[in-house]
Amino acid sequence: METNAHTPGATGSPDVLDLSLIVPVYNEQDCIRDVLLEAAGVLRRLASSFEILAVNDGSTDGTHDILIALRRDIPELRVLTLKPNSGQSAAMGTGFERARGRVFVLMDGDGQNDPASIPVLLDGLKNHDLCCGYRTNRRDTWSKRTGSRIANAVRRRALGDTIKDTGCSLKAIRREAILGFTMWRGMHRFLPVLAAMRGARIAQVPVNHRPRKAGASKYTNWGRLKETLWDLWAVRWMQRRYRRFEIEANT
Repeated sequence: METNAHTPGATGSPDVLDLSLIVPVYNEQDCIRDVLLEAAGVLRRLASSFEILAVNDGSTDGTHDILIALRRDIPELRVLTLKPNSGQSAAMGTGFERARGRVFVLMDGDGQNDPASIPVLLDGLKNHDLCCGYRTNRRDTWSKRTGSRIANAVRRRALGDTIKDTGCSLKAIRREAILGFTMWRGMHRFLPVLAAMRGARIAQVPVNHRPRKAGASKYTNWGRLKETLWDLWAVRWMQRRYRRFEIEANT
């Protein structure tokens, strides 16, 4: 049984791969097949060993059956299922725990993140520990774009970070930079801040963003704001209490 918090690196296969694409999915039966087929095509052109982890977060539509059937067309696909629906942080944390890649790439399953941007993220990761995508031409409603701008401004002021677009799920992160994180509910929004606390080198690159072609958004501005404000103060508390140190052996 999965719990509400996840600590990456606790489990997993000893067979190490170059890359793990982690895709949280919740009720995306109308688009997830095309999204994963497109992503697999991009990854196959990279000449790297890879896997795709689709984390089905308690979907109540036909998503699970579609994912299972997709394994015939995408042999690199692994399907993990959470019961009940537990949120995006739990889904990402489960992916971190079970992934076998040296690098983790994060991507939404709704088709708005463009898999063609994955090589751009990996290039940005060459001299960094975490590479965050930011949407330069966001294809969302005016209200969602405005809500994100306000949320990003409040977060930057409260936490003192410089991340342009924390709501963009497209990220690439080295395995060792994420090991040991506890993925409490809502922590997926603060991965760059938490990594920076531990000394991670962070890059930011522009990525393509697309309009949603099928399905429906799982968030509203008001619902996201209520949760994020509580999480914001929790992360700020952690920032102030966290201490980085080295151990010097005197033996």
